[in-house]
Amino acid sequence: MNTKPKQNDNFKNILPYLVLGFVVIIVIFALNMQGSTVNELTTGELINELKEDNVTEITVTPRSNESIYYIEGKLEGYSETEYFTSRVVGTELDNILALIDANEVAEYDTNADPGENMFLYIIVNVLPLVLLVVVMYFLFMKLANTNKSSMDFGRSKARLSNENDKKSFKDVAGLKEEKEEVEELIDFLKNPKKFEKMGARIPKGVLLVGPPGTGKTLLAKAIAGEANVPFFFISGSDFVELFVGVGASRVRDMFKEAKRNAPCLIFIDEIDAVGRQRGTGLGGGHDEREQTLNQLLTEMDGFGENEGIIIIAATNRPDVLDPALLRPGRFDRQVTVSLPDANEREAILKVHAKNKILAKDVKLNNLSLRTPGFSGADLENLLNEAALLAVRRNKTEITMEEIDEATDRVLLGPAKTTRKITDKEKKLVSIHEAGHAVIGLKLEDAQEVHKITIIPRGMAGGYTMMLPKEEKIAVLTKDELLAQITGLLGGRVSEEMFLNEISTGASDDIKRATRIARSMVTEYGMSELGPVQYEEKSEGVFLGRDYTKSKNFSDQVALEIDEQTRKIIEECYAKAKKIIGENKDLIFKLSDALMKYETITKEQIESIVNTGEIKPVEEIEKEDKETEPTEEKKKGRKSKVENDKDEK
Repeated sequence: MNTKPKQNDNFKNILPYLVLGFVVIIVIFALNMQGSTVNELTTGELINELKEDNVTEITVTPRSNESIYYIEGKLEGYSETEYFTSRVVGTELDNILALIDANEVAEYDTNADPGENMFLYIIVNVLPLVLLVVVMYFLFMKLANTNKSSMDFGRSKARLSNENDKKSFKDVAGLKEEKEEVEELIDFLKNPKKFEKMGARIPKGVLLVGPPGTGKTLLAKAIAGEANVPFFFISGSDFVELFVGVGASRVRDMFKEAKRNAPCLIFIDEIDAVGRQRGTGLGGGHDEREQTLNQLLTEMDGFGENEGIIIIAATNRPDVLDPALLRPGRFDRQVTVSLPDANEREAILKVHAKNKILAKDVKLNNLSLRTPGFSGADLENLLNEAALLAVRRNKTEITMEEIDEATDRVLLGPAKTTRKITDKEKKLVSIHEAGHAVIGLKLEDAQEVHKITIIPRGMAGGYTMMLPKEEKIAVLTKDELLAQITGLLGGRVSEEMFLNEISTGASDDIKRATRIARSMVTEYGMSELGPVQYEEKSEGVFLGRDYTKSKNFSDQVALEIDEQTRKIIEECYAKAKKIIGENKDLIFKLSDALMKYETITKEQIESIVNTGEIKPVEEIEKEDKETEPTEEKKKGRKSKVENDKDEK
């Protein structure tokens, strides 16, 4: 089936060259004709020239169906490009032939009748006409295709997922509650009569809301795969075009095609591109986008009950969507796909680690605890980066060394090992990072220190990896927020106390600390101003956050907000000074270790805190292997527990 189109394509590709070659031949022939001199002789003049024996070359060509002969040749004194022609009636030909024989013309020839040569006749008379018809045909066909494509401009760009791209819930790790929420959609698509009998109306639209990379698109594919129904997918930006009305036409065509394949699923990714609130912005609404949204609203609430079409949309900006889009009857159910917790991260890591060769020292449960805040896409990228590093280092398996490096690369970027750093700068960074670490080690509500390095990455000259001691959903206490501010200020305090100077390295720490302190005052009500919200966390989504930042207070209150923010920062700064002053020896020990090893891990930090000395990584790994229970020990423990149960 695919052979004919390929032949047509090849012919279309060759045709322009054939036409070009034909034109070149005609041009060359015309140029040759223009360079020749032709003298027209009458029959009497030709006879006189023959009698005077001036003819040196002559050719006689008869014409069929006519008693006329064409004669051409050369006379004495002609140049190479000069010749004569003459038309002779049949009655005079005998006299001319007799004179030719009598004078014994050196070059005498008689051509065949061209009318008898059918091939020559076709080439001369028919072929140009055929070529002209072929060229005109392809020109008209191209014009027709152009018109056809312009007619298809309003066709939907929704694509039907193929069989090879089917997903199931087994491919979606975690998201237990989200799967339960959409189970009834699958049940409805499989058995709609059960719902019709009970009089239940299945949601026509489900909106998946969550941060980027949490698996919204994958969940939608899994729903279609579990239900085993056609799955149409399209991006919200595919509706929007320059010309007004095209987007609305594509929406109509998409629903028309979906009704032919019902029951089915339509998945619209990034629906905020077309579903933003109407009548907003400085210059009014965008006509094309608003018409598209109006058509989408009509189609969603326009088709009949239980027709078997369910729309799933995804966005990470639900705050910008039009309220009419979220009302019951359209997107009447929202499913929040949030960032995974530790257990879900472990399940996601197991899914992405199936095709990777991991070393025995790689524990995915430990890795899940070290990656709070990572989305599913981040975890997939982390393992992929680790695999790339293992290949680059010519290793046969992925070890924890590659995992650690990949984690740092995902968070901050590749290490800049070739950058030249002075001893003074190195000492400053080590003192700075040691200050952060000591606050984390000695302050009760601070986060746990897992790693310290002074190797530059990205825009950071070094960093201290601090993770929560216990993973929480989204609630932080006032003491925990104050501990975060104190930890951020620890680097600046350490510089000031032990180097008697301050640097620009603390600029990002100060920025983050100030943001937390101001939020405590204006949003969380954690200051002397009381439980009053002065600023909203939401940003202006149409004019920009700098234009529409909410300000629900007077100038007098603004001064008080600044004073309270400064008070929180100063109190945390004083607390950081006290803690670091009491642990001066620990600061220098951590700094010396960083100067020597550049990177120290949690186990090495604990060794410095407990013994005052740092243990090499190899020794720590050896101790871990010795303390790690073997399979035999595990079996022994298990049998002992079972015996104890039997005795009881």
